[in-house]
Amino acid sequence: MKKLFFLLLAVPFTGKAQTKPVILPAEVQIKIAVLAAPEELRDSAAVLGYDPAGNLVELRKGTNGFICLAPDYKTPKFYAAHCYPETLEPFMKRGRELIAEGKRSERDEIRGKEHAGGTLYIPHQPSTLYVYWGSLEKLDRQTGEMSDGKRRYVIYVPFAKAKDLGLSNQPNPFGMPWLMNEGTYKAHIMITPPFDHEH
Repeated sequence: MKKLFFLLLAVPFTGKAQTKPVILPAEVQIKIAVLAAPEELRDSAAVLGYDPAGNLVELRKGTNGFICLAPDYKTPKFYAAHCYPETLEPFMKRGRELIAEGKRSERDEIRGKEHAGGTLYIPHQPSTLYVYWGSLEKLDRQTGEMSDGKRRYVIYVPFAKAKDLGLSNQPNPFGMPWLMNEGTYKAHIMITPPFDHEH
């Protein structure tokens, strides 16, 4: 018996089961997803989210040319919803495909080459990505709001230079806009409101 006791101590404890990713009901995913968008765009935006099997599907059709994307259920610690114009969908969709293929670190390089080669459409006029993010554990399933929710705004301006826009190309803690990936196909203005001012 004593021998068995010490044997059990020697075995790594695995009794704490790993939390299975939670796929929320479609109506809850829709509530979260549309909160990323400006209020006047929410009711008519298309919504992409996940079916019970974990496949990305269209949860709701839209009529206003905007797409809202529910948070990826596999990343509950960074639970982010996005909204963007349909013109950005080829770019966004290709990014999702490359991540699914295990090419997250290479996706920007691959998309850049595909855009340069004419096989990936990226709008050259400015286009905006809205982000609403927090954590699953802080989610109110009735409203879709996360009590630790924060916002970020990304305005894509392909090949832009910071000096031409009158912007810095360095991040800051004050919520000031700045240009990231300057001069590249995915140059974008980052606007991240200070966290201590966020709901």
